[in-house]
Amino acid sequence: MRVSISRAFTVLADEDPDRLAVDDGTTRLDRRALEERSNRLAWLLLEAGVTPDAFVTVIGSNTVDTVVATVAVWKAGATPQPLSPRLPPHDRDAVLDLVRPALVLTDQPMARHRSMPLTGCGVGAGDVAVLPDAAARSWKAPTSSGSTGAPKVVVAAASAHVDRDGRVAAFVPGHATQLVAGPLHHAAPFVYAMRGLMTGHELVLLPRFDAAAWLAAVERHRVTWAMVVPTMMSRITALGRERLAGADVSALESVLHIGAVCPPHVKRAWIDWLGPDRVVEVYSGTESNGLTMITGREWVERPGSVGRAAGGSSVRILRPDGTTARPGEIGRIEFTRPGPATYRYLGRPEPDADTWHGLGDMGHLDEDGWLFLADRADDRIVSGGVDVWPAGVESVLETHPAVRSCVVVGVPDDNLGERVRAVVDIGEHDLDETDLAQWAAERLDPERRPREWVIVREPLRDDTGKVRRSRWR
Repeated sequence: MRVSISRAFTVLADEDPDRLAVDDGTTRLDRRALEERSNRLAWLLLEAGVTPDAFVTVIGSNTVDTVVATVAVWKAGATPQPLSPRLPPHDRDAVLDLVRPALVLTDQPMARHRSMPLTGCGVGAGDVAVLPDAAARSWKAPTSSGSTGAPKVVVAAASAHVDRDGRVAAFVPGHATQLVAGPLHHAAPFVYAMRGLMTGHELVLLPRFDAAAWLAAVERHRVTWAMVVPTMMSRITALGRERLAGADVSALESVLHIGAVCPPHVKRAWIDWLGPDRVVEVYSGTESNGLTMITGREWVERPGSVGRAAGGSSVRILRPDGTTARPGEIGRIEFTRPGPATYRYLGRPEPDADTWHGLGDMGHLDEDGWLFLADRADDRIVSGGVDVWPAGVESVLETHPAVRSCVVVGVPDDNLGERVRAVVDIGEHDLDETDLAQWAAERLDPERRPREWVIVREPLRDDTGKVRRSRWR
């Protein structure tokens, strides 16, 4: 049954008021408490002048307050616009100047935009009555990751409605205790957490990702479903086989991983740990213009693939001249879905129906239509006339037991055009350039071996697996 998102939360509270809605480790709300707090805040939003279809920016971390604020925005008939609290003020203000929100829910000082405090929102005296039914024309307006430039605001074409009898996606359980480890201001964690919550999931929020805390939460809360990215998977794998083998993950029905190329050795470790039927991968983007999906069992048969087109979408590979690439030939990846565009970029014209959209990635299709990623198009290194894809080099270097993660970039070189530089995070281990160079020489072709090394002892990627490569060029 299709209803407004606002009504979906009210019905859930009426059906099972004592059932857990969200737990951030400090505050737990059952469905009735979530309903009352979000109703109370929604009335305040209306009193503050929030009108139907207005944007309300929510600048929050993984807390109950962020969830309450987002639900309240839907109940007020507006569109939530999640924004990272870690954005530098200049970038934050640039986004807000573009969005021109009716209100900003935040604990940060706001000079040019009207705001209300996020902490404790919906607590205290106030009207908790059910609001008039309302649904914004767009149900969300997150920003792109911004890892390759200034964040763009991606406005969903879908309205603020939900099928109460449906599922978040075919690869997501209908009822689940969902562990949310990625930041809620990021598009994918936002979608899976919020769509899950409005269709009956119980959310367990981690304030930020930590491998040991993630595994402990799976055990303690009897988590049944979780979304992760390869960076998280790598750090969890680094806990060691003994710790993983001794963990009680019997309640975990499946995990979904998205967001970046997953190193094969990490993927194999997870399949060995959980079994091939509990590891699912999806490749998509904030724009939701198409996706591929692959199960662990399918991946074992086609190592390295990210799946075939799913959900009614189509995928193609294009050469630089716009012609279609042959099977096995690397080119630009593009997706489409039939019908109207699924998104628009705020401040730009709406895409045409049936348009093809690229995510900036390169890859190839095999003879049977299975997609294999190479890397980001902008990250390609041309060294001595040879294309070097950083993801492949990073995957090899990260198999070294002392390497936590690495980032490979190209830097100008008078002879080669570009030379390969590897930035390697070794944590507390003792490792030098000679050790790394030997490891690379035994596993990489000469053209792909780093000619320059930078050793660090700090995380190179954020909790969504993103990295600003410009910092290391």
